[in-house]
Amino acid sequence: MKAVLYPNFQKKNALSCARDVCDVLDKCGIQVSVSEEYIKEFGDKNFVLFEDIDKAVKNSDIVVAIGGDGTILRCAKFLIGTDAKLLGINTGTLGFMAGLEADQLDRLKQLKTGEFEISERMTIDVVIHEKERNIVLTALNEVSARSGSFRISDFEVYSDGYLVGKYRADGVLFSTPSGSTAYALSAGGPIVEPDLECIEMTLICPHSLFSRATLFSAQRRLKLTDRTAGDDSIVISVDGDVNKRIGENESIEIMRGRNNLKFVNLIGNSFHESLCRKMCKPIK
Repeated sequence: MKAVLYPNFQKKNALSCARDVCDVLDKCGIQVSVSEEYIKEFGDKNFVLFEDIDKAVKNSDIVVAIGGDGTILRCAKFLIGTDAKLLGINTGTLGFMAGLEADQLDRLKQLKTGEFEISERMTIDVVIHEKERNIVLTALNEVSARSGSFRISDFEVYSDGYLVGKYRADGVLFSTPSGSTAYALSAGGPIVEPDLECIEMTLICPHSLFSRATLFSAQRRLKLTDRTAGDDSIVISVDGDVNKRIGENESIEIMRGRNNLKFVNLIGNSFHESLCRKMCKPIK
């Protein structure tokens, strides 16, 4: 068995956690690989293999992301189209997507014995049409569309060619069930169990008294057309990372992703247990 580490050293205690993870995995007889850029941090561990992250993930069984939810999202991009499973270890603030906490590293031995749960998460693909080519990007959480100038946007949304609505809003989110508890939740969207397969549409600050979040079947092919006049064209963001601008009367398409991602849960908590434990907390 081979495990690849994907640490985010900007997070507090991530380095010490990553080094401890290496030791636990090695004791379990699991080959440990990290990116070549971390030779300085792990060079004293002669059992660690240093490889290009893309190559390593394709030949691994488990990829361990060490950080917060943002780290897990960035790490997930490397697993798309592979057979590797993703385990998040939380050293961030929330770590809602993590399957293990930093003080539970002794449970890593369960990777070797097979005592863990797998949760398959659907993704969504967004097709951005450019003059010379189509760009296809994949999101685990959401695709957001909003004005690049932070002014109100005008746009239309279609489902399989049928006009769903014409909207004025700060923007719109197209989310997976996993993403329902991220940006979409803050924008007033519903909580969706991650095992469901659907595409959630949540308007961001709609200029309307009647706009509500909508759930579409995962088989629907959605289209957003920008009707914003002038230079306030819409910017598309994929999991808060990739930004592409579309112009007036240009469109993007959103559909179920071609690949699922497999998440490892070593704790055994249900989705609702994690929801209550990590999100039902007072501000102070």
